[in-house]
Amino acid sequence: MKLHHHVSRQPFTPPSERQRLFLRYLVSILVDLVVLNLCAEYWQPVQISSFSVTLVAALLLQLLLQGTLVVEHRIAAWFVGRSGFLWGFIRILSMWLVLFLSKFVMLWAIDLALGDSFVFGGPLHGVVTFIAVIVAMVAAEEFIDRIVRRLA
Repeated sequence: MKLHHHVSRQPFTPPSERQRLFLRYLVSILVDLVVLNLCAEYWQPVQISSFSVTLVAALLLQLLLQGTLVVEHRIAAWFVGRSGFLWGFIRILSMWLVLFLSKFVMLWAIDLALGDSFVFGGPLHGVVTFIAVIVAMVAAEEFIDRIVRRLA
């Protein structure tokens, strides 16, 4: 039973690794776009002037999130082979520091790129709101990723 139709009659070829990576990031950016717009619509501390601004923010935040993951993985790789309580503690502290400081870098980049057209209000000059939005974005991306994995 054929579930879908294609305009062309080319034989099916599985997607390449580059195509899968592109689709994964495209879906992540679209999920971030939805989360940001829902936050802006239903949560007053998040104020975004236009859809275009949200699109730029979603792209920028996705780049910065991926950059944070790269830094985190490089630091984790440095700790491979080092054992003991002290090394474990330093590794956890390093990971926490990267994750914590990256939010300030992201907030600074958003402010630099988008200025007053994208504003996070609330406690600690919007830092708490921003972190809540980032957590919602990551959770939504993970939710969609789990759905895709279950479909395989």
